[in-house]
Amino acid sequence: MKKITLAGGCFWGVEAYFNQLKGVLETTVDYVDGNKKNPTYKEVCDGSATHAEAIQVLYDEKLITLEMVLDQFFRIIDPFSRNKQGHDIGRQYRTGIYFDDENDETPILSYMEKAFKKELPRVATEVKKNLDYELAEEYHQDYLKKNPGGYCHINLNLASKEEVK
Repeated sequence: MKKITLAGGCFWGVEAYFNQLKGVLETTVDYVDGNKKNPTYKEVCDGSATHAEAIQVLYDEKLITLEMVLDQFFRIIDPFSRNKQGHDIGRQYRTGIYFDDENDETPILSYMEKAFKKELPRVATEVKKNLDYELAEEYHQDYLKKNPGGYCHINLNLASKEEVK
């Protein structure tokens, strides 16, 4: 099993999208890459905490590889948009890939070089070691399962039938 933390705008939709994929064992929503321990949602939204909204994905690499995880991630985000995804605007909506396993850094960077080629300098998605994962409040976990009509900037139908559980 492997894990990766992905920031792709509002974490509700990113979590719902990844939860439907074959090989994804578990997700949690969290705050990452910020200035303080245990930030609250209010602090992240008002800017006193500088974290990005993110999800941590625990996946079975025999069923879904890191490359496949990245394919899915870049399918649902705009990698060229800085601090904005969908209608959500703000520092907490920046995009990023935060790895725990240092062996993942080179494959992630290689993937991005191949995927974006000459456009790579325009990519706003940061790639960093995950140094400060902070679990979000319980009411954010599985938010769209708990609130089926809730807001989501992501088209949850972008995954093919073969990719969904």
